Amino acid sequence: MLQAFGRIVENMKAQNLKTVELYTDGACSNNPGPGGWAAVLIYNDIKKEICGYYKDTTNNRMEIFSVIEGLRELKQSCNVLIYTDSQYVADAFNKGWIDLWQQNGWKNNDNKEVKNIDLFKALLIELKKHQYKFIKVKGHADNEFNNLCDKLATEQIKKAQEIQI
Repeated sequence: MLQAFGRIVENMKAQNLKTVELYTDGACSNNPGPGGWAAVLIYNDIKKEICGYYKDTTNNRMEIFSVIEGLRELKQSCNVLIYTDSQYVADAFNKGWIDLWQQNGWKNNDNKEVKNIDLFKALLIELKKHQYKFIKVKGHADNEFNNLCDKLATEQIKKAQEIQI
């Protein structure tokens, strides 16, 4: 697995694009309910943190939105290693669900409309600008930047609830 990942990174670097690491996370209180999202972008020694809040949302929406917002921070085409603890987001791309959904008119295997179509479409628009790889990380574990994203996202919910947005 690590060798395959290493080849992916080397292939991305060979394209002479900057390689950016994008860590993302979404959080939701009472799912659905108030939600927060966060992203940390790392390029060389530069680290940028962004985060935000939505009053009424779901955890999955915040997970997708965090990737969108992270990608929107990039001002040029890049190789992007997208780290997410969301099985839903990672599998949508790594298992080819997104391609099947589009081929089936945004219907899943049960012939039901895919949830969060609006965000997946927005994410696809952002991804077209870049070379990318989704990497699933274990949430609430030993990944420093995933933990930071989780902290930032949950803080957004707490702050918003304190001022009752």
